[in-house]
Amino acid sequence: MQARCGAVVLEDGTSFTGRAVGAPGIAAGELCFTTASAGYEEAATDPSYVAQVLCFAYPLVGNYGVDEARMESARVQAEAIVMRTARPEWAAWLREQGVVALEDVDTRALVRRIRSDGVVRCAVGQAPHAELHARALAEPPIDGRPLGRKVGTTEPFAVGAGPRVVLLDLGCKRSIPRRLAEMGLEVVVVPGDWDADAMLELSPAAVLIGNGPGDPGVLHGAIDAVRDLLGRVPLYGICLGHQLVGLALGHRTFKLPFGHRGANHPVRDTRTGRVLVTVQNHGFAVEGDEGVSHVSLNDGTVEGFAFEDVATVQFHPEAAPGPLDGLPFFELIAERCRAAPTFALS
Repeated sequence: MQARCGAVVLEDGTSFTGRAVGAPGIAAGELCFTTASAGYEEAATDPSYVAQVLCFAYPLVGNYGVDEARMESARVQAEAIVMRTARPEWAAWLREQGVVALEDVDTRALVRRIRSDGVVRCAVGQAPHAELHARALAEPPIDGRPLGRKVGTTEPFAVGAGPRVVLLDLGCKRSIPRRLAEMGLEVVVVPGDWDADAMLELSPAAVLIGNGPGDPGVLHGAIDAVRDLLGRVPLYGICLGHQLVGLALGHRTFKLPFGHRGANHPVRDTRTGRVLVTVQNHGFAVEGDEGVSHVSLNDGTVEGFAFEDVATVQFHPEAAPGPLDGLPFFELIAERCRAAPTFALS
């Protein structure tokens, strides 16, 4: 048992001990937490967790086993997983996936630390404190890193049939094109380095900028592509896509102290007053006031924009898992596509 002792060491040298239940080795990244009480496979495999160590705030992880059909990408994307209690089936799956993981960690104390001081770099594994601390300090911050190129598709592919939506993939969850296809749309998923003209050559009824990891401010090619699409095609954005549309419109993005991650974030629709319970996973937000359609009730940050032929949300309408309050965003896209002509390069 002693040989399985491990630790999470923060960049300031603080250590949280635990028991290693995942793959051997050391992993490092920016430490964040999710408040969700379900959806373990979905969270671990969400590309938005690239370069991050994921701490589950809920104390029991894996209590309904593992269903790989729920994976949001081809593999676990989080650099490491930190838990209070891990079910054996879940721990075995993490080992098979090659993921460093700890249980028996005081996750309540760890989450309180992140909430009070903000996200920090850390290292996780079975190694002396000095080695883990050095590894944490060597990890580059997420700020300024273009992470989307690590996880997006390298070749275009299509799912579904019907009016065509082009989805720019910067690290998109699998459930986003799947939800749109279920609504009677053809979704053509294209690499994140495609420009506006390349997307318009596919004659889409709309373009959707998907979610993904990292700092939106460094994705200059994607920002230029979004700016070139404005006014030429109905344009939508989810999470990172929302931030990129905000930047293309001239707004500023900034890093949140500890991000919004989990399946229980309240958001108010400013147009109707309705409160949505939403799924979120992001560490950056957009500053702006004109055209704001949704606002976080936790911290007042912008959660959506709505203009003529432009609509975005900072939350995840596909849920996967979580409440389905955001699904009308996909219905909006489907209705607009069925009513709209296709848009080609002119």
